[in-house]
Amino acid sequence: MTAAAPSAAQRRARPSRLPALFAYGFRPFFLLAGGWAPLVVALWVAGIVGLGVPDGPLPLVRWHAHEMLAGFVGAAMIGFVLTAVPNWTARRGYAGAPLVALVALFVAGRLALLPGSPVPAGLAAPLALSALPATLLLVLPALLGAGNARLFGPPLLVLGFWAGDLLMLGEAAGWWRGETWRAGQLLSADVALVLVGLIGGRIIPSFTLNALRKTDRPAEPKPLPGVDVAAVLSLVAVALVDLAAPGGALAGGVAALAAALAAVRLSRWHGLRTLGRPILWVLHLAYAFVPLALATKAAWLLAGAPWAAHWLHLQGAGALAMMILAVMTRATLGHTGRDLAASPATVLAYVLLALAALSRAFGPALAGGGPEPLALAGALWIAAFALFLWVYAPILLRPRPDGKPG
Repeated sequence: MTAAAPSAAQRRARPSRLPALFAYGFRPFFLLAGGWAPLVVALWVAGIVGLGVPDGPLPLVRWHAHEMLAGFVGAAMIGFVLTAVPNWTARRGYAGAPLVALVALFVAGRLALLPGSPVPAGLAAPLALSALPATLLLVLPALLGAGNARLFGPPLLVLGFWAGDLLMLGEAAGWWRGETWRAGQLLSADVALVLVGLIGGRIIPSFTLNALRKTDRPAEPKPLPGVDVAAVLSLVAVALVDLAAPGGALAGGVAALAAALAAVRLSRWHGLRTLGRPILWVLHLAYAFVPLALATKAAWLLAGAPWAAHWLHLQGAGALAMMILAVMTRATLGHTGRDLAASPATVLAYVLLALAALSRAFGPALAGGGPEPLALAGALWIAAFALFLWVYAPILLRPRPDGKPG
């Protein structure tokens, strides 16, 4: 007799033959983000202290700037999209062959641009540009099937981030005349900041209020009509002005307005009540870098304050990286069935990363030049992500302890 075909329930109950790393979209890309971040900074620091790091398709200084955005932020962004879209659309998570192919495409782009790579820029650029569009194409059927136009907001911002990468690599590859590198760098950094404002503005108050409701002193939102929408729109305005008229008084004024709105928004989220919960206060700390970075930018553009010259590092190493680390640690714990509690090593990583951002932004002015503050910031950054890998790489590489998929 022929054996009966297994039921759907039996097929779901079977353990997957896939490595755990490819069981869900956040796993490989959070691991890539956590590993790529210290490598990029280590090579950059080695170059500035004279260890002879060779150029590749990009000069080392441009490679560093590009890979902090397209490599580190890009990996975290892909991990977010592949995790958020299944939650939004109530479909299964992305796993298996499509995820493996996407990881291979992303890694190939990183390797093609590495310092010392013999791949010419004209070939490395399209390879490095391919992973984000491939990600959006992968999730597009689920978004279309959901029939909710609001779900397209974050993916469209991801496309805007990719457009900045296109402007950077397009100039490097000689695809057009004119200088578009700086415009692309600002566009990617600013669009990522809009995503921090949009997504952070939803999850931070939600997670905070849900946690506080379980205490003997619950808190409720502090209503201030229009401030949330205005804060996000001001970040969009920052990106548009930086694209059309960067570096002037208009850009400084818009940054000052956005800083004020972000600070007002943050003040309504009961951040001081989370000081005993690192997994929560790190989200508030990450968002605090948004008004700090924008106010420092305004001080540089409007007043030429020397101490504010490195404002972009407050935005990148501060607001973007801190939010990425905060979300990666929380999401990894939550999606692998673990308690939402930051270990001592994780808390130390939070602190070290914040110190790295502050050292990189303000250290050069305080130290009067020289590579020392850059090396210090680099060491703090590398230590922070080394701690992340120490704690979370085993979690990302192993199956869920409860045996559930994901």
